[in-house]
Amino acid sequence: MTSPYGELRAQLATLTTEAFRPELADIDRLPTLEIARTMNGEDASVPAAIAARLPVIADAIDATAERMARGGRLIYAGAGTAGRLGVLDASECPPTFNTDPSEVLGLIAGGPTAMVTAVEGAEDSKELAAADLDGLKLTADDTVVGISASGRTPYAVGAVEHARGLGALTIGLSCNADSALAAAADHGIEVVTGPEFLTGSTRLKAGTAQKLVLNMISTITMIRLGKTYGNLMVDVRASNDKLHARSRRIVALATGASDKEIESALEATDGEVKNAILVILGAVDAPTASTLLSRAKGNLRAALQDAEDTPGPTDSAPGDRTGPTDA
Repeated sequence: MTSPYGELRAQLATLTTEAFRPELADIDRLPTLEIARTMNGEDASVPAAIAARLPVIADAIDATAERMARGGRLIYAGAGTAGRLGVLDASECPPTFNTDPSEVLGLIAGGPTAMVTAVEGAEDSKELAAADLDGLKLTADDTVVGISASGRTPYAVGAVEHARGLGALTIGLSCNADSALAAAADHGIEVVTGPEFLTGSTRLKAGTAQKLVLNMISTITMIRLGKTYGNLMVDVRASNDKLHARSRRIVALATGASDKEIESALEATDGEVKNAILVILGAVDAPTASTLLSRAKGNLRAALQDAEDTPGPTDSAPGDRTGPTDA
């Protein structure tokens, strides 16, 4: 009897991420420490695979930042592990960069339920991906990142094809060379991590690679958009005690100001870290800081430059603290 999955089985057999490692066939017989050493050695190869694709990644990030600067959104789309990683990265942008939850979004085949439970057949539908994107009212200023370790997942490929057809910027992130996903996207990022420690378990090296690349896409895009000041998270949203304490530390590192100055600035700016730094370094009052940042589209360095020509509340000159310190 011919298997109904013969064609797909043959296709999977051609993928590097699905390759069998005969030298690891007896891994279950080894001591736990030896298994851990072997697995750790496999993981150590991931950064080098990413390094080989950095120019392509950088081009994709610059294109993404350009669209987002015009008001576009960053949208991840994937199934299974890839989809979960996209949702994870998107969910971490609001607390880290004070983005609106609608600015960076994660779509996973099968919807929120698929975050914890496999949804039968969801990853096999290009039409489902198109419908999910249509629900977001996609525009030409948006960026859609299809994520798939194999590079063949219909949901991810379908998302990129549909988005590109609507004029959106598209990025295809996979872990196999010559993938359908990369071919469908404006920017194809193929991080070839090789056969997995457990045959076909792409939540391992491939998943690690995808997480690292998504970190780059979101973080560097936000840097390009002025969401940081140096390597400080000046747009952090303080929603708990740890983040309130971190906010004060960020202001201290950026300004070298005393605790009294920091508390005063944060109180005047309703706890907005970026505004508080501008109040201190630019020697302006809170309303002026807000105006300057609005004029600079949230870019603190640009607002500080503008403040040099803006009188402070007592016409004092700006302070000489102009950047992150060792405080």
